[in-house]
Amino acid sequence: MNDSELFTLSTTWILGHVWSALIALAVLVGGWTLAGLLSRHVARLLPGRLHRDSTIVPLLSQVVRYGVLLVTIIIVLGQFGVQTASILAVLGAAGLAVALALQGTLSNIAAGIMLVLLRPFNVGDQIDADGIAGTVVEVGLFATQMRSAEGVYMFAPNSKLSNAKIINYTREPSRILELKFDVPRAADITQVRQTVLAALGSGPVEPGPTPEILVDTLGDTTVTLAFRVAVPSQNWTEARADLQERLKSVLDAAHGFAAPA
Repeated sequence: MNDSELFTLSTTWILGHVWSALIALAVLVGGWTLAGLLSRHVARLLPGRLHRDSTIVPLLSQVVRYGVLLVTIIIVLGQFGVQTASILAVLGAAGLAVALALQGTLSNIAAGIMLVLLRPFNVGDQIDADGIAGTVVEVGLFATQMRSAEGVYMFAPNSKLSNAKIINYTREPSRILELKFDVPRAADITQVRQTVLAALGSGPVEPGPTPEILVDTLGDTTVTLAFRVAVPSQNWTEARADLQERLKSVLDAAHGFAAPA
């Protein structure tokens, strides 16, 4: 092979691969852009289609993004002559290796899917999962973003939440609020009940069980009573503070319901 033939062969090979590289680069840029657009499109349109259920939206958005990127990579590799069957075989072997190396990460993905399917909580719910307590901001593919009562940001792995005992404080529309207070043993319980219910029975009360006052414990000199009322779950903390303040005013005005001398 003389120099002229070698130059011609080299030029042909370079031009052929440059063209493939340019096509692959264009496909990669287009796929990356399309993945971002579709992901944002899903995040924008799905809440309206799913009756404003925003819990599943972040997870679906991320699945769409990574799915488009995976197809893009396969197409790019195909531009360099890699057969689809070979790509799938390599991806299968790589997937097995990655699965063994990233068991924790994959468990978070599986846990995130199960959390979305089983719905122990939704975005906006106040939960406590074995000490991980706060308001749910977003359920992602790998972790759930939360905000504590003090406004502190939390990033909780999905596997932690999936394996925990979850207490959802706002799942139900109403929640029972109980306030306990002491009165002298000689006090007229009927009068105490009428006075307190008249003062505390109105306000942020949710339809449900009628407000009631029950005898909780009997002491040697006092009786502990429990005032129970259903209030909106979302406003439970505010309702508790308001009712405690009003109860204090009632007790102060009645001088603790002390029996007349």
